Amino acid sequence: MRLVLDTNIVASGLLWEGSPARLTDAAQAGVIEIYTSRILVAELTRILKRAKFTKAIAASGVGIEGLVLGYAELATFVEPVPIPPTIIADPDDDHVLACALAADADLIVSGDRHLLGLGIFQNIEIITAAQALGRIAE
Repeated sequence: MRLVLDTNIVASGLLWEGSPARLTDAAQAGVIEIYTSRILVAELTRILKRAKFTKAIAASGVGIEGLVLGYAELATFVEPVPIPPTIIADPDDDHVLACALAADADLIVSGDRHLLGLGIFQNIEIITAAQALGRIAE
């Protein structure tokens, strides 16, 4: 199963236990494939610099660079395809959609209300981490 994880899911999966972490564990075990792009990894780096992540990053013992590099090694990089503006309220979300199209993803996994509200994009369903785990288990 081919997944594109929104950066909020990746950050949660790298820093805390829970459904997002179980998705990255599944990728490490070879149960699923995760796809990303340079743009999404750059966004991940930017959001991990937010103050709210400082304590969790310190607890990880590897720092931002180590977390991002570990994720980059886990994921397969694709070059996003151009798409028309889709999520007008948050244009950065379009990068996730463009990556998913380029990856021929089965699912987009997000906690973002704009993406989840879209529900489906060009036959790619957009679901939560918990829902994705349910699909993987099927």
